[in-house]
Amino acid sequence: MSRDQALGALLLVAGIIGILIYGWLVFFTGWWMIVLQITAFVAIAAVLAIIAWIGYTLATTPPPKPMEEIEKELEKEQSESGTKEGTSEQTSEQKEGASDSKS
Repeated sequence: MSRDQALGALLLVAGIIGILIYGWLVFFTGWWMIVLQITAFVAIAAVLAIIAWIGYTLATTPPPKPMEEIEKELEKEQSESGTKEGTSEQTSEQKEGASDSKS
């Protein structure tokens, strides 16, 4: 049995034992009210913690750049790279266009 399979079997057994213990505590002991209260508290606290984490992330993350600004930067980079290539030698498109016009 590989290590992953052993871990999976352990988790399976632990989950089943947890279900049985929880069921016993809720249905067959006098602690059923406190067990349900703790369960409800943990469930609500988990949901509210996730909401708080989402709020924190939204509050602390800087807003994205507007699309217009990104497009201007891309155009600027393309025009700069195009002028550098054009001055040193013809681009492959220009070479292909010249060879097509000759034939």
